[in-house]
Amino acid sequence: MAERSFKKEVEKLRLGDGEVFEGEGILAVTKALLQAGVAYVGGYQGSPISHLMDVFADADPLLRELGVHFESNASEASAAAMLAASVNYPLRGAVAWKSVVGTNVASDALSNLASGGVTGGALVIIGEDYGEGSSIMQERTHAFAMKSQMWLLDPRPNLTSIVNLVEKGFELSEASNTPVMVELRVRACHVTGAFTAKDNRRPPLTVGQAASTPQRDLSRIVLPPANFLHEHEKVEKRWPAAQRFIAEHRLNEWFGPDTHDVGFIVQGGLYNTLNRALELAGLSDSYGAAQIPVYCLNVAYPLIPDEVTAFCAGKRAVLIIEEGQPEFLEHELNTLMRRADLQTRIVGKDILPRAGEYTGQVLHDGVVAFLQQWAPELAPQHPLAPVPPEPELQTAVPQRPAGFCTGCPERPIFAAMKLVQNEGGPLHVAGDIGCHIFSTLAPFHIGNTTMGYGLGAASGSAFKPDGKRTVAVMGDGGFWHNGLTSGIGNAVFNQDDGVTIIVDNGYSAATGGQDILSSQAENATRKTKNSIETAVRGMGVTWTRRLTRTYDVARMRDILREALTTPTTGPKVIIAESECMLNKQRRIKPLMAKAAKEGRRVVQERFGVDSDTCTGDHACIRLSGCPSLTIKPNPDPLRVDPVTYIDNSCVGCGNCGEVAHAAVLCPSFYKASVVTNPTRWEQILSRLRGAVITALQAWQARSLAARAAW
Repeated sequence: MAERSFKKEVEKLRLGDGEVFEGEGILAVTKALLQAGVAYVGGYQGSPISHLMDVFADADPLLRELGVHFESNASEASAAAMLAASVNYPLRGAVAWKSVVGTNVASDALSNLASGGVTGGALVIIGEDYGEGSSIMQERTHAFAMKSQMWLLDPRPNLTSIVNLVEKGFELSEASNTPVMVELRVRACHVTGAFTAKDNRRPPLTVGQAASTPQRDLSRIVLPPANFLHEHEKVEKRWPAAQRFIAEHRLNEWFGPDTHDVGFIVQGGLYNTLNRALELAGLSDSYGAAQIPVYCLNVAYPLIPDEVTAFCAGKRAVLIIEEGQPEFLEHELNTLMRRADLQTRIVGKDILPRAGEYTGQVLHDGVVAFLQQWAPELAPQHPLAPVPPEPELQTAVPQRPAGFCTGCPERPIFAAMKLVQNEGGPLHVAGDIGCHIFSTLAPFHIGNTTMGYGLGAASGSAFKPDGKRTVAVMGDGGFWHNGLTSGIGNAVFNQDDGVTIIVDNGYSAATGGQDILSSQAENATRKTKNSIETAVRGMGVTWTRRLTRTYDVARMRDILREALTTPTTGPKVIIAESECMLNKQRRIKPLMAKAAKEGRRVVQERFGVDSDTCTGDHACIRLSGCPSLTIKPNPDPLRVDPVTYIDNSCVGCGNCGEVAHAAVLCPSFYKASVVTNPTRWEQILSRLRGAVITALQAWQARSLAARAAW
């Protein structure tokens, strides 16, 4: 169950020629694919293109009508391998994933694809996860595109440009026999706007029809001697063909006056931010009417030398706005200037930051600094105040480290691990990509390393300490992605003696709640309910334990303690199961609201803390860290420590009480049931309880008054 449904929005994909399409960037991308006659689509979810995969899934009925094959792939590598369908057949195909982690996983398939080349158009839609909203290492797709000579499109963030570049991307791929990458930053994925639609096109050749008439071309297979010829073909044929197509179809854009002695060259994805910076400096407006020439690189790789030299000729200086490092574009521009014997100064990272996202403020400051040096007559007289130094910013804005959601079933796993460490000392814990990596932060501080999907167990296998086993943690998404072979298989083959905890929350939760092989949900188009334990045992693991309720902290603690101390050698696997609370709430809230509206009895469990019993030491918060656990003033005037309090965000998971019980903390937690549409007996019982409580309170008040009179 994905975090968002696009069932209604995908109906817009049926719009025909001349109709106006309104929506998000990811919907526009899907519409562009259908207009271009795509034959197959696939991919693997991950921000910022998780919703693109959700759109594909929700649009599956339409895709089938058009003869388009869709696969929700097990990994980025399997998605990239799909593009092999375009090697021998004139099939247009597109796959999507999060970069750079997804590109790294897919790299072997992509390198082979780029070497042999393609016949049909092949697109890789990359969710470029760079900058302040990122959750991964700060690297760029540009490096991979250069390494494998795959053309990199970076469309200007508006729907018309995005749709045009997707459609032209297929044509560019076919004209140069090269797979093409289209990178979309988070703002491009979710930008809203409108464009004039075209009719959807059935693919001239479907994947089924292609499979019925097999074709092969030995020269496309990456084996000697063909692999040596591929490199020459890239440089002598494909590259020039790509540059001709880009120039003839004017994929790059020019804005502002034709002549000036300074100018800007900007990556397409950063154009809106640059225009806003110019607008704040009084040198453009919200419609892009720049007063200084701007050369917008909707194609970030390869560059077109004639376009670059024509733009730079006659200018004293040009500011290249290239986010991240190394500064590939800046290096290439300087090379082109020298080859053309132009004396134009290329300004870039000497003014703009070498690392970090180019926000509106950052670009404003860079533009102002550039103009003050090279065109002082254009520099604003009263620029915006610069961004304060980072230490000052951290002082002014409190840090908000990432953490588990309220009611997350992974929280009790690490509470149990903390109790085990309290007994036997610290453990080396190898983490993995996924929600569970939040355990490295407060309040758990558990986790020594973070590897790629499913690689946590492999990273932990390097340690074989005497007397103490290592622990690896992976999610169910990571397990099916790569962990079954690279993690579990590696441990079995090498006879590792560590402990692996597989967190089974029923979904690919960290990427938006998509179904995976072990999901328990009914899925009409995918086979779910495949057992993780069966797969693990099939790989050769003999010691497994399965916990079907992770909120049982005491049981989780005991199983982990057993795994760490058992005399049994070899890999030990604990499968900890409980449904992702976010997805559970998305699933049950509409059902409960419907039941309540129909007058049926609905029970919601909530937890609370007895303020009179709470001692105020807050150990429960330190062992749980649930966002619903907070503090409030102590009602006892003789005690100064604030007491623990559970706010209204509580979802009734019971973890706080379980932790308090397992750690032998104070017995201050209680459970309450909130009943909507109670039965007659419950109403009578509630009134009776209220009357008794009122009577007891009155009696207590009289007793206190009498004592005061004494």
